[in-house]
Amino acid sequence: MPWIDAIAADAVEEEDVIRWDHAGRAFVIIHGPDGQYYCTDGLCTHEQVHLSDGLVLDFEIECPKHNGVFDYRSGKALRAPACDHLGTYDTKLEGGRLYVLVP
Repeated sequence: MPWIDAIAADAVEEEDVIRWDHAGRAFVIIHGPDGQYYCTDGLCTHEQVHLSDGLVLDFEIECPKHNGVFDYRSGKALRAPACDHLGTYDTKLEGGRLYVLVP
């Protein structure tokens, strides 16, 4: 499984989110308050709304439609109506670029 060159690291500000599409799938990349980058599935598990328009605060992302909340570090659903967890994907930073390990 190869690392995929996703985005320039400076494309997403700290405590913000950006949409990233790869191989017909939607993802979001989040720059956490700890300086780390995180990648999760891009669609809310409740009604498949894109999370790139969601609110990012601390280590949580809130769905813009029905306010389901996820811990983006683990993908865990934290608040209804979201009950199913998000997939999470390893990231690494190299030469100012962010790479994601997508199965």
